[in-house]
Amino acid sequence: MDTQNSKKKQRDTVRLQQYRDELVELIDQAITDDGVVEVLEGVYLGRLSVPGDKVYGTLEPSLCVIAQGSKVVLVGDSRYQYDPFNCLLTTIDLPRISQVVEVSREKPYLSFRMKLDPGLVGSVVVEAGQNSRKRNPNPEATRVSPLDVELLDPLVRLVRLVERPQEAQIMLPLIKREIIFRLLTGDQGDQLFHLTIPDGSTTAIAWAVEQLRKNFDQSLRIEDLAQELSMSTSSFYQHFKTVTAMTPLQFQKRVRLQEARRLMLGEGLDATNAAYRVGYADAAYFSREYKSVFGNPPMRDIQMLRAGG
Repeated sequence: MDTQNSKKKQRDTVRLQQYRDELVELIDQAITDDGVVEVLEGVYLGRLSVPGDKVYGTLEPSLCVIAQGSKVVLVGDSRYQYDPFNCLLTTIDLPRISQVVEVSREKPYLSFRMKLDPGLVGSVVVEAGQNSRKRNPNPEATRVSPLDVELLDPLVRLVRLVERPQEAQIMLPLIKREIIFRLLTGDQGDQLFHLTIPDGSTTAIAWAVEQLRKNFDQSLRIEDLAQELSMSTSSFYQHFKTVTAMTPLQFQKRVRLQEARRLMLGEGLDATNAAYRVGYADAAYFSREYKSVFGNPPMRDIQMLRAGG
């Protein structure tokens, strides 16, 4: 038995490397210029040939895979780094800072992302009988896990469809379902499963995140959110931090600062007016918080962004 397991492990190791090599080749051929392109419905391929700056934004529920290179993602107090040997799964749209840390013109950063639709995930959960399994009631919304051969196999078959549009019409939905099934039955199962539960704690926190995002310019009352979810204030605070890797106040701060940056860069507002627009009462305090996140005072940061753009 040990000999059989050893041989299977060796075969899987060879297959994994073959799939990694093919994924690099497929993405390299599909996207020849730097940028991110939606190549199939809900499927995005990316390329970067030179080191990039930190990117501040949000990421919708997705499976993220790197074919070549490496990336660091910061969500709240947590740091995630992944590469061709790991994948990143996120199930709540959270503010994050990301940066590609391994890239060159000879070996550009090549990436794959598949958007996760809760309805599709729920359909696979029911069809595969995964709804009866005991699950972790409070998984993290963002996680990095090893990329195994069972997941990489359908992922490579999906990217092959980029050059086969007729096949894609039939095969794309089927392969997406297979990928979701592999996620549900793997290390990421608990995390993905909670994307489908209407009354689970993770879904409750997703609702709270959406409320904070919509009302980011209003005063934050944790007690009111907790009451809406029939939670104690302390329980809500702990659940929120476990799922999102940040406190409600930290989340609101990130959303406010990202919106202020957009207003200054895109609409030409000065720092004071941007601060007031996003809910700050003290422009000096806003400037200090802005610098703590983006590394420079507001107007200096915007000048640098415009000069580099």
